Amino acid sequence: MTSYLFLIVGLITLVLGGDFLVRAAISITKKMNVSPLLIGVTVVSFGTSLPELLVSLQAAIDGNSGVVIGNVIGSNIANIGLVLGITAIISPMVFQRKNYIFSWVFMFLSALLFIWVSIDFNLSYYEGLILVFLLLIFILLSIKFSKLETDSIDKESVISLPLTLLYFLLGSIGLYYGSEMLVKNAVIIAKEWGVSELIIGVTVVALGTSLPELATSIIAAIKGYNSISIGNLIGSNVFNVLAVIGITSSIKSITVDNSVLGFDFPVMLGFTLFMGLILLGSKVSRIQGLILLLGYLSYIIFSFT
Repeated sequence: MTSYLFLIVGLITLVLGGDFLVRAAISITKKMNVSPLLIGVTVVSFGTSLPELLVSLQAAIDGNSGVVIGNVIGSNIANIGLVLGITAIISPMVFQRKNYIFSWVFMFLSALLFIWVSIDFNLSYYEGLILVFLLLIFILLSIKFSKLETDSIDKESVISLPLTLLYFLLGSIGLYYGSEMLVKNAVIIAKEWGVSELIIGVTVVALGTSLPELATSIIAAIKGYNSISIGNLIGSNVFNVLAVIGITSSIKSITVDNSVLGFDFPVMLGFTLFMGLILLGSKVSRIQGLILLLGYLSYIIFSFT
C-alpha cells in the first residue's frame, strides 16, 4: 500500500514541478520578446518534457530499460491521443496550418529515426549523441521558422524576476523528487502485479509524465493561445525522442524490447500521422479530439491484454 501512496505523491509532485517550471519559462521568454510558437515548441515543451527526462535517467541508472523506452513511446502517444484529444474536446482549436508544417515534419522524422536506431534492439552512446545534435538543429530551425507565427501573450503571463526564479527552483526540486518516487514505486508495483516494466512505462509512468503537457495545453487553448498548446505537444514529442532518449542513451546504453517494434512503435507512428492529417486542416474539432481520445484508451486497454 505504501508503494501506491508514494506513486500518487510522485505523480502530484511531478505535475506541480512541471507547472512551476513552465510558468517561469513562459514569463522569461515573454520578457525576451520571443513568439508564442517558439515558446510552445521549445521552452514550454522542454519544461513539460523534463519529467520524462528525469524519469528515464533514473530508470536507466537503475537498469530499467523497459521503463525508459515505454515512458517515451507512451508519452508521445499520450501527448497526441490523450492531451490533444482532451484539449480539443474541451476547447476546439483554430490555427494556421503553415505555422506547424516544419515542426510536425521534424516530429515525424524524429519518430522514424527513433524506430530506425532501435531496430538492433540497442541504443548506444553514439546514437544518443546524434539525437542530441539533432535536437540543437531543431531548436535553431524553430527560432528561424517561428517568425511566421502571429499570436501574442498578454502581460498577465509575465511575473516578477524573484518569483520566476522561485518557480524555477520549486519546479526543479519537484521534478527531481517526483521522478525518483515515480520510477521506484512503478517498478515495485509492476513486480507485484506481474506486469512487465515496459507496460508500466507506456501506461502509468507515461501518463504521469504527460500530465504537465495536459494541464499546459488545456489552459493555453482555453485562453486562446493555440500556438502554445499545439506547439507544446509537437515540441514535447520531439524533445522526448531527441533529448530524453538522446541524453539517456548517451549516458547509459538502452536495451529495446522486441515487442516494442511490433506494436508500440507502429501505434506511435500512427498517432503522429493522424495528427499530421489534422494539421492539414485549420481546426482541431471535438469529433477529432474524441477520435484521438478513444484511440488512446484503446491502446491502453490493449496494452494490458
